[in-house]
Amino acid sequence: MQSMIRDIKLAPSGHDKINWVKNFMPVLNKIDQEFSISKPFAGLRMVMTIHLEAKTAYLALVFKHAGAEVALTGSNPLSTQDDVAAALVEDGIDVFAWHACTDEEYNVFLNKALDTKPAIIVDDGGDLVSMLHTKRRELLSGILGGSEETTTGVNRLRALAARGELDFPMIAANDAYCKYLFDNRYGTGQSTWDGIMRTTNLVIAGKNVVIAGYGWCGKGGAMRAKGLGANVIITEVDPIKAIEAVFDGFRVMPMDEAAKIGDIFLTLTGDKDIIRKRHFASMKNGVIMANSGHFDVEINIPELESLSVSRRTVRQNIEEFLQPDGRKLYLLAEGRLVNLAAGDGHPAEIMDLSFAVQFFSALHLAKHHQKLSKNVHLMPNEINTRIAEIKLQSLGVAIDTLTPEQKAYLDEA
Repeated sequence: MQSMIRDIKLAPSGHDKINWVKNFMPVLNKIDQEFSISKPFAGLRMVMTIHLEAKTAYLALVFKHAGAEVALTGSNPLSTQDDVAAALVEDGIDVFAWHACTDEEYNVFLNKALDTKPAIIVDDGGDLVSMLHTKRRELLSGILGGSEETTTGVNRLRALAARGELDFPMIAANDAYCKYLFDNRYGTGQSTWDGIMRTTNLVIAGKNVVIAGYGWCGKGGAMRAKGLGANVIITEVDPIKAIEAVFDGFRVMPMDEAAKIGDIFLTLTGDKDIIRKRHFASMKNGVIMANSGHFDVEINIPELESLSVSRRTVRQNIEEFLQPDGRKLYLLAEGRLVNLAAGDGHPAEIMDLSFAVQFFSALHLAKHHQKLSKNVHLMPNEINTRIAEIKLQSLGVAIDTLTPEQKAYLDEA
């Protein structure tokens, strides 16, 4: 099938990016070495809908080396890197994506990828699963199963399963220990602030930073903001998470109060309308708003625009919304994932763990799909342990092991 990318001539730069991250992904390197020989995915077609940048490109190549026929499209219009897409095409992978695609083009790309008739899918946000269950139901009989990368996507899957409408097994890769404990916390924390700082070139120290949501991603964002010297404020709807934020040393208050004093606002909830009209109306002049949730719905942009007398781009990935009273409110990366739309996403060492989870999730499906119900499943914990062991070995870190007597004692407890 003919790929749809921006420009094949960009491939050399993409190859350089992929080769760079490979140096820092020892777990995927080991997986690549092992399974490029046994080829467990031989004869299986796979579609990946992901943030198309160097680290995810390497995962796609590992799947290909393991025998899969891989087609790939982006999961966010602004996170696709055209040079990486071109490099993958040169390496024999079908790619349907380009940077800043329209909504119409995005849907065309999803359909083109599904036209390859996959057996296994790797989704990021749930759009692929949604399309298979609505507009492309004729392909359902050929789907063995899939895996989902994000909290948002897993929430959509569980809602689908609760209604009895999920038509194939899905593994919640996001809920694996080696994913959320590291990716959501350390990956999101570092990459989000990297995206904000490289975009604005402003200091974080001394500012009031409002973090909406104190899940694993929110914890990471708050931790890094505190490390950068910010005064961190948390908004939450979950009493338990709110108490945790208090015990972690952060101020907790409703968004209605935080909106009046915040300098930088960061949403990480996975829900919509976290910041909306009444909040915009009380914000200070010069505030910066960014989102690290999967979809661009956490900051209500239509309501922001309706309040504004003008909207213009003042710097790459920064839009200014001028208010009638002269206040200027700034939105980063169109309210999309700021760490990917305005940056390179999570560090390679973090995605090394996350993508090992994705690889073994797909391998588990390929081997055991007939035994799995049409539901959302967790990855077997022994795979988490295996991934962690490989990572520790690559870091030169040794740990203790239980003696037979210690194991027996725990078994009796």
